[in-house]
Amino acid sequence: MAKPRSPKGRAGVTNERLRLEYPDAQCELDHGDAFELLVATILSAQATDVGVNKATPALFARFPDPYALAEVEPSEVEPYVSTIGLFRQKSKSLVRMANILVDDYDGEVPSAMKDLVRLPGVGRKTANVVRSVAMGQPGLPVDTHVARLSNLLGLTRQTDPVKIERELNPMVPASQRGDFSLRLILHGRRVCIARRPQCEDCVLNDFCPSSRL
Repeated sequence: MAKPRSPKGRAGVTNERLRLEYPDAQCELDHGDAFELLVATILSAQATDVGVNKATPALFARFPDPYALAEVEPSEVEPYVSTIGLFRQKSKSLVRMANILVDDYDGEVPSAMKDLVRLPGVGRKTANVVRSVAMGQPGLPVDTHVARLSNLLGLTRQTDPVKIERELNPMVPASQRGDFSLRLILHGRRVCIARRPQCEDCVLNDFCPSSRL
């Protein structure tokens, strides 16, 4: 097979090979519905999925929906998320977010990007996670792994997550964007590790411009 020479060509081959490598890729934040995923993703900023997953069972048991969360002060949320970084600010964001869902969306998580990003603690990354994972909508979340691998693979030279997303979107079918992001994240965690990339085990090493082989 000839090496793909264009960013779009490399994105296409990357998408296909990682699909075969990680056929069951899933979001690693535990959740049961769109609201729980929204909460978990807000909490995951500057925190690990493992840490968030340890905190959310008790949090969701106490606040199972936006109505329960909207009734309390942030100080009542803090004990449930105190093991997570920036927990005081995140507690405020969760309560404000819940109030907006109750007041403006009848307690439902909206699906439109413009509605999601107006929620406290929600940027395009979080909105894209909720859209792609919980709602089956097109969305390509750009986290540190996606940004790093996209640059290493020569898919983009951008460093701003929004600009990276906008460059990657046309390279991947809309229905596959969420899975593409999930697989890049898994690959970044398991193989293309920032401090010790395992190029010899990488299924992309024959065309990756950054391969050490």
